[in-house]
Amino acid sequence: MTHENAGHYAKKHQGIKIDNTIAEKLKKTSKDEKIPCQKIHAVANELSRIPIQVGIQADLIELRLNCCQLGLFGWEKESSGKLIDKNIQINDILEEALDKSAKDNRITCSDCWDIAKNLKIKKLDIGSACEKKGIKIKKCQLGAF
Repeated sequence: MTHENAGHYAKKHQGIKIDNTIAEKLKKTSKDEKIPCQKIHAVANELSRIPIQVGIQADLIELRLNCCQLGLFGWEKESSGKLIDKNIQINDILEEALDKSAKDNRITCSDCWDIAKNLKIKKLDIGSACEKKGIKIKKCQLGAF
């Protein structure tokens, strides 16, 4: 969603109704009309829902997603809004995993999480490595991008 559309997240989901169970949980979990990626995933897990379902509900009640676990958006203390380590060192194992998973210089958010889990490294490091290699992360598990 572009900055000019900020605060109008529900427009992305015409015809989808608010699920009151999810919406109430999100409202209790959010602060200042914002909710971190990690908390949306926790709500999805707690309610046995897939993350995109909860991400859509966050949009429908106009919550702004922040603190992307891959460091891509919502980090207000950073001037770019990203929490990226430009000096990250990419070892051969990580490089191979990213190259194997990336198609046309793009990789999914879910694939990034899988790589982080398999290599036992931080998700933020995956986001930083992708930025450094010029790999675009697409298909956010919450629907943010």
